Amino acid sequence: MAIKILEIHHTGFRIDAEAQKMKALESFYTGVLGLERDAGRPTIPGIPGMWINVGDVGQIHLFGGAQPSPVAKGPGQDPTLPHVALAVADIIETRAELDRMGVPYWQIEGLTSPESLQVFLNDPCGNMLELHQIDKCNCRASNRAKA
Repeated sequence: MAIKILEIHHTGFRIDAEAQKMKALESFYTGVLGLERDAGRPTIPGIPGMWINVGDVGQIHLFGGAQPSPVAKGPGQDPTLPHVALAVADIIETRAELDRMGVPYWQIEGLTSPESLQVFLNDPCGNMLELHQIDKCNCRASNRAKA
Protein backbone atom coordinates (compact mmCIF):
# COMPACT_ATOMS: atom_id res chain seq x y z
CA MET A 1 0.00 0.00 0.00
CA ALA A 2 1.36 3.46 -0.85
CA ILE A 3 1.73 6.19 1.74
CA LYS A 4 -1.16 8.64 1.72
CA ILE A 5 0.08 12.23 1.41
CA LEU A 6 -2.46 14.81 2.59
CA GLU A 7 -0.85 18.13 1.62
CA ILE A 8 2.36 19.85 0.67
CA HIS A 9 3.47 21.85 3.71
CA HIS A 10 6.75 23.61 3.11
CA THR A 11 9.81 23.86 0.98
CA GLY A 12 13.20 24.33 2.58
CA PHE A 13 15.82 26.63 1.02
CA ARG A 14 19.45 27.18 2.01
CA ILE A 15 20.36 30.81 2.70
CA ASP A 16 23.30 33.02 3.57
CA ALA A 17 22.50 33.77 7.20
CA GLU A 18 24.68 36.84 7.75
CA ALA A 19 22.65 39.55 9.52
CA GLN A 20 22.51 41.94 6.56
CA LYS A 21 21.29 39.19 4.21
CA MET A 22 18.68 38.04 6.75
CA LYS A 23 17.20 41.54 6.83
CA ALA A 24 17.19 41.65 3.02
CA LEU A 25 15.50 38.23 2.86
CA GLU A 26 12.81 39.26 5.32
CA SER A 27 12.21 42.49 3.38
CA PHE A 28 11.96 40.53 0.13
CA TYR A 29 9.49 37.93 1.39
CA THR A 30 7.37 40.37 3.42
CA GLY A 31 7.75 43.61 1.44
CA VAL A 32 8.04 42.38 -2.14
CA LEU A 33 5.98 39.18 -1.97
CA GLY A 34 3.61 40.42 0.75
CA LEU A 35 4.02 37.31 2.91
CA GLU A 36 4.26 37.16 6.70
CA ARG A 37 7.14 35.90 8.84
CA ASP A 38 6.10 33.19 11.31
CA ALA A 39 7.02 34.57 14.72
CA GLY A 40 6.46 31.08 16.16
CA ARG A 41 9.60 29.54 14.61
CA PRO A 42 11.53 28.00 17.49
CA THR A 43 15.15 28.89 18.10
CA ILE A 44 17.20 26.01 16.72
CA PRO A 45 20.80 26.24 17.99
CA GLY A 46 23.27 26.49 15.10
CA ILE A 47 20.50 26.85 12.50
CA PRO A 48 19.58 30.48 11.92
CA GLY A 49 16.71 31.23 9.63
CA MET A 50 13.06 32.09 9.36
CA TRP A 51 9.76 30.57 8.35
CA ILE A 52 7.56 32.49 5.93
CA ASN A 53 3.81 31.81 5.92
CA VAL A 54 2.19 31.19 2.54
CA GLY A 55 -1.60 31.21 2.81
CA ASP A 56 -3.49 28.82 5.05
CA VAL A 57 -1.51 25.72 4.12
CA GLY A 58 2.16 26.21 3.56
CA GLN A 59 5.42 27.87 4.40
CA ILE A 60 8.86 28.54 3.02
CA HIS A 61 11.57 27.50 5.50
CA LEU A 62 14.85 29.40 5.10
CA PHE A 63 17.85 27.68 6.73
CA GLY A 64 21.33 29.06 7.29
CA GLY A 65 24.39 28.08 9.27
CA ALA A 66 27.43 25.94 8.68
CA GLN A 67 27.15 22.67 6.80
CA PRO A 68 26.69 20.06 7.98
CA SER A 69 24.28 21.47 10.54
CA PRO A 70 24.49 20.46 14.22
CA VAL A 71 21.54 18.07 13.75
CA ALA A 72 22.84 16.26 10.65
CA LYS A 73 22.73 12.47 10.93
CA GLY A 74 25.46 11.89 8.34
CA PRO A 75 26.39 12.76 4.75
CA GLY A 76 23.27 13.86 2.89
CA GLN A 77 21.19 13.48 6.04
CA ASP A 78 20.77 17.08 7.08
CA PRO A 79 17.29 18.61 7.48
CA THR A 80 18.66 22.02 6.45
CA LEU A 81 19.40 20.80 2.92
CA PRO A 82 16.85 21.82 0.26
CA HIS A 83 13.70 19.71 0.52
CA VAL A 84 9.93 19.58 0.19
CA ALA A 85 7.81 18.64 3.22
CA LEU A 86 4.63 16.64 2.87
CA ALA A 87 2.01 16.00 5.55
CA VAL A 88 0.65 12.57 6.46
CA ALA A 89 -2.19 11.65 8.82
CA ASP A 90 -0.06 9.40 11.07
CA ILE A 91 3.73 9.55 10.94
CA ILE A 92 4.15 6.33 12.96
CA GLU A 93 1.99 4.37 10.48
CA THR A 94 3.87 6.05 7.62
CA ARG A 95 7.21 4.97 9.05
CA ALA A 96 5.91 1.40 9.45
CA GLU A 97 4.79 1.40 5.81
CA LEU A 98 8.22 2.63 4.67
CA ASP A 99 9.77 -0.22 6.69
CA ARG A 100 7.35 -2.73 5.12
CA MET A 101 8.25 -1.50 1.61
CA GLY A 102 11.99 -1.48 2.39
CA VAL A 103 12.35 2.22 1.61
CA PRO A 104 15.43 3.75 3.30
CA TYR A 105 14.85 6.83 5.45
CA TRP A 106 16.28 8.69 8.42
CA GLN A 107 14.51 10.69 11.09
CA ILE A 108 14.80 13.59 13.49
CA GLU A 109 12.77 13.72 16.69
CA GLY A 110 11.98 16.77 18.80
CA LEU A 111 13.73 19.36 16.61
CA THR A 112 10.92 21.88 16.17
CA SER A 113 8.80 20.77 19.15
CA PRO A 114 9.08 18.02 21.78
CA GLU A 115 6.47 15.86 20.03
CA SER A 116 7.70 16.34 16.45
CA LEU A 117 8.93 13.44 14.35
CA GLN A 118 10.25 14.18 10.88
CA VAL A 119 11.04 11.35 8.47
CA PHE A 120 13.35 12.12 5.52
CA LEU A 121 13.88 10.13 2.35
CA ASN A 122 15.23 10.69 -1.14
CA ASP A 123 13.53 10.07 -4.46
CA PRO A 124 15.43 8.08 -7.13
CA CYS A 125 17.08 11.32 -8.39
CA GLY A 126 18.30 12.29 -4.90
CA ASN A 127 15.72 14.99 -4.13
CA MET A 128 15.04 15.08 -0.40
CA LEU A 129 11.51 14.81 0.97
CA GLU A 130 10.33 15.30 4.54
CA LEU A 131 7.24 13.54 5.88
CA HIS A 132 5.60 14.77 9.06
CA GLN A 133 2.29 14.48 10.86
CA ILE A 134 -0.28 17.03 9.73
CA ASP A 135 -1.11 18.34 13.21
CA LYS A 136 2.44 18.57 14.61
CA CYS A 137 3.85 21.54 12.71
CA ASN A 138 3.32 25.24 12.10
CA CYS A 139 2.90 24.90 8.34
CA ARG A 140 -0.90 25.12 8.54
CA ALA A 141 -2.37 28.42 9.75
CA SER A 142 -4.78 26.48 12.00
CA ASN A 143 -1.80 24.95 13.83
CA ARG A 144 -0.08 28.34 14.16
CA ALA A 145 -3.21 29.71 15.82
CA LYS A 146 -2.81 27.11 18.59
CA ALA A 147 0.78 28.16 19.39
